[in-house]
Amino acid sequence: MNGKVALITGGATGIGKKTAEALAASGNHIAVTYRTSEQKAKELVTELEGKFGIRAFAFQSDSADESNCNDLIECVKEHMGTIDILIHNAGPYIHERKSMADYSSEEWNYLINGNLNGFFYLAKEAVLLMREKRWGRIITLGFERSETAPGWVYRSAFAAAKAGLTSLTKTLAMEEAANGITVNMVCPGDIYGGWKERSIEDAQKETDKDVPVGRPGTGEDLARMIAFLCDSRSDFITGSVIPVTGGKDVLGKIYQD
Repeated sequence: MNGKVALITGGATGIGKKTAEALAASGNHIAVTYRTSEQKAKELVTELEGKFGIRAFAFQSDSADESNCNDLIECVKEHMGTIDILIHNAGPYIHERKSMADYSSEEWNYLINGNLNGFFYLAKEAVLLMREKRWGRIITLGFERSETAPGWVYRSAFAAAKAGLTSLTKTLAMEEAANGITVNMVCPGDIYGGWKERSIEDAQKETDKDVPVGRPGTGEDLARMIAFLCDSRSDFITGSVIPVTGGKDVLGKIYQD
């Protein structure tokens, strides 16, 4: 994978940050996007360049805005030449419990655009660059059982967007397989707060009785899976929806969520 260019949306913090670290450790050049976390994004790219000797850039972008996405692709091409790996990690989420009827049109459209349409805006351009090399890796993030289009009480917009994204992930995988491009989805379990930037080693020292494996999930758990899927030798895995949940039934308490 050495020398390939990875674009990670929402890569300045959380799971995106851990993914950037994992891919940089494999010798990939890194482009991360941020919406408001400018200082953290700048600190991350400085750290990645110093620690791993790769090139890294941070770009401000909003995945819900088509013109922002188009500008982002052009900026990455200008500064880094191409895109070999696309990780669509960014995606707005409303924590407030709201029934579908309580969403405003603006809230609904922002969640759909950021989680589903934003991927379309970016992937349709990235795929063209990947086809030229007949090699590419595209990873989306979903939620447990999103491939079954389950109901998720008080999360209607997010669930609808991710269910649509799951179908699009599978479709794109079939369309681009002959071009050497794999497309997969990784579905996180419950990874709370600071654990998104913690390590597996940290988590193995803790206990979480709500998770069958007995410990909290971390951003590193997701980053390791994503890095594995981006490896050249993972070319036989495409169109897959892979849960990384520690065995927890994330949707099992949907009425309490």
